[in-house]
Amino acid sequence: MLFSTDHFWYRQPSEGPYIESQRDNKAFGFADGMIFLSEDNGRTWSHAIAFPDAANITFSYILKNGNIVFGAGSKLYLSVDNLKTYERITVKNADGSDYIPHTPRNPSRPGWYFHTLAGVNSWEVNGVEMLVWGNYCNVIGGAAPVNIYYSTDGGRTVKIAYSFGQSPYYRDDGSEGGGTTGTLLGDPNNPVLCRHIHCVAYNPDEGAFYACTGDFDRDPYECLWLKGSYDFGTDKWDWRVLISAKQNTRYKCGGINFVGGKAYWISDANGPKPHDRGIFRCDPADIPTPSAHTMLFNPGVEAANMIIQDNVILASHCAPASPLDTGIIVSLDMGKTWAQYDLEQFGKRSPVRFQEKNSEGWFKVDLRSDWVTYAETLFIKPKEA
Repeated sequence: MLFSTDHFWYRQPSEGPYIESQRDNKAFGFADGMIFLSEDNGRTWSHAIAFPDAANITFSYILKNGNIVFGAGSKLYLSVDNLKTYERITVKNADGSDYIPHTPRNPSRPGWYFHTLAGVNSWEVNGVEMLVWGNYCNVIGGAAPVNIYYSTDGGRTVKIAYSFGQSPYYRDDGSEGGGTTGTLLGDPNNPVLCRHIHCVAYNPDEGAFYACTGDFDRDPYECLWLKGSYDFGTDKWDWRVLISAKQNTRYKCGGINFVGGKAYWISDANGPKPHDRGIFRCDPADIPTPSAHTMLFNPGVEAANMIIQDNVILASHCAPASPLDTGIIVSLDMGKTWAQYDLEQFGKRSPVRFQEKNSEGWFKVDLRSDWVTYAETLFIKPKEA
């Protein structure tokens, strides 16, 4: 059924696989021990193959060359032939050695090693499509180390771009999100700690990547912004902590976008009032300087997912912190005017993983129950401004 607001149309897919990701005319989905590929935006599913761990898929990405990278728990896979076959990828450390996932205390909770909240995870860098993403973890699915991953060869090789240190708060004790006992996870030599990564984004004007993390006012702070650069000649990364801030600041955020030489992001600051929240814009050089930021809009609630494409800004409310059931934030004119809508027919849902429009002009969005538990898929098509 097609629904409409003053700013966009929206719909859910007809019966079929859960649509995990899309690109142009293609869509990747899963259901009942199978994975599927559509070449007509999910109308039909002409390619399918058995994948016993389908119910545990928490990441997928369709690359420009058609390769599909997907992950379940602590395992990562690649298909290069439209799902005729797939193979397990062994992730590599920065030095080229094998990256070995930990042995989980509870085998049914191996950790969300590859799950991400951001829907855009690849960019063209020096003529090469780079796949770069960080894992949003340590909430459900078991404790996991926090990493930024990358590939420069169509997903055939995936390596660690950055590995955070061993937080004493997210040890693998067998619980959904980890605790203060059990196995320490992460790089024992890195003092930079966080709970998880909210997003990774690329600024083509600088040739630089940015990552932001959450969540709490630990010692040290977990809300960080990192800035990194990659050298194709040496296959090396250089990362530095740009910002370390309290959770009740605009730097606890997500949805980082770079458009027209400007940085945009949306804050889910929380803690004691007043809350430093909103959708912000500034020159990238001014990110560490709040006085140089322009607040474009304040939705009044925690919000940490956003995409910008073709002058359209789409963002969402975090459902557990919102008075709305399914809150959508929209601007059709790059932030000059704004509207918010409650898609209440879907119940209490957090829209995440906003993916770029398919060949028919529809953004794809995950609807999650609570914060991040998989539920349904939503498609949104903006109207003319």
